[in-house]
Amino acid sequence: MGPRPAAFATQIGGRVPPTEIYPMSITWNAATPAPSDAPAAASGTGAAPAPAAFAPAPSKPPAAVPARPARVPLLRQPRVQRILLPLIVGLVLLGGWQALVVGMELPPYLVPSPVLMLQTLFTDWAVLGGALLVTLKITVLSFVVATIVGVLISFLFVQSRLIETALFPYAVLLQVTPIVAVAPLIIIWVKEPTASLVICAALVALFPIISNTTLGLRSIDPDLQAYFRMNRATRLQMLMRLRIPSALPYFFGGLRISSGLALIGAVVAEFVAGTGGNATGLAYQILMAGYQLNIPRMFAALLLISLTGVALFAAMAWLTRTALGSWHASELSHD
Repeated sequence: MGPRPAAFATQIGGRVPPTEIYPMSITWNAATPAPSDAPAAASGTGAAPAPAAFAPAPSKPPAAVPARPARVPLLRQPRVQRILLPLIVGLVLLGGWQALVVGMELPPYLVPSPVLMLQTLFTDWAVLGGALLVTLKITVLSFVVATIVGVLISFLFVQSRLIETALFPYAVLLQVTPIVAVAPLIIIWVKEPTASLVICAALVALFPIISNTTLGLRSIDPDLQAYFRMNRATRLQMLMRLRIPSALPYFFGGLRISSGLALIGAVVAEFVAGTGGNATGLAYQILMAGYQLNIPRMFAALLLISLTGVALFAAMAWLTRTALGSWHASELSHD
């Protein structure tokens, strides 16, 4: 708006304010700071400073994109190595065995070649497959019986030192007694062939469950035990909430040992019972193949027993990783 006329200025006293006659627009450079105090007007009233023009805020640097982790080669991955390395060693051993048999021209009734053994496994699968199922059934049943009985005995041992001191030597006695000497008596006393074989195999697989589980139930943190006692926890509460979680790694270690011993006990019991013609498992097929000098079938049956033992151990290792892999240090460590 332009300056007012002089006539209007004379009507208000003859004094024309300088700011009215000479209007000024005060501007600042955005780069220089604004003055702290604006000059007062001539009339004596303070005038507010004009707002400064702010410069735009500097743009933020773009966020750094996280670098992708370097992809580990397939042959260096731990899971692949756990499968591939034993497979390579096995193929090398089988190749050396095949080359040795062919190079020395060994007869099949003395040492069969791996190729002949695999051929016999496929041609005699009708006989060997049924025998494998019988042996596997006895092994699984005896393993389950040994696990249940061993855990119950371990629970009894940790209730009192006197009970453990009185009964633990008899558990050791079961371990050191040869099953070959006990199996004939059990087979005579128990009329059912399958039940007698299961009892014999369970006796072989029982001690690792008792020993490892008892050790795990005893291996608890003294501070946690004192805390439970301070809170007046019962024996059952201490067993379920303190002792059993502490004993799980030991228990699963005992399972891995006991699964293989259950298979050994089943085969030994079949050997003893097979002399009377009561068993039809792989041990019985080995005996019959030895009588008939069918050595390739004998080696094929031995191969099935070995593969069954490896499968049982792998199953127990998988069960251990499933149960302990998310919280226990033994499965979390990758060293």
